[in-house]
Amino acid sequence: MLLRHVTIDCADPYKLASFWSDITGWPVSDEDEADDDETLLVAPEPVPGLLFIRVPEGKTVKNRIHFDWVPTERTRDEEVERVIGLGATLFEDHRTADGLGWVTLRDPEGNEFCVERSTSERGLG
Repeated sequence: MLLRHVTIDCADPYKLASFWSDITGWPVSDEDEADDDETLLVAPEPVPGLLFIRVPEGKTVKNRIHFDWVPTERTRDEEVERVIGLGATLFEDHRTADGLGWVTLRDPEGNEFCVERSTSERGLG
């Protein structure tokens, strides 16, 4: 079995996909337009794309699933600041004095996601 997309319910698919495009660098599908009920963010192979679908109800509780991102070009702290500058908000800060930990943020529609330490910060790169 192959995972094709991760689907995210939202109020404004194109706007939220554009936010995530700014975060990831992945393009919004050329087939999608601002007023569409669905917008696809095209991930590099073999990563599944992110499909944003308009739903009438808003988010009311904590996500049951979320993304854990590892920066590739910046440190964790640099990436957190960059992502906040793009419109994310700080939700929970789990960084510790010894440099470990992660940060939980929310996208513009309130969906939680985490930014962990980069590969180089983990001594793996």
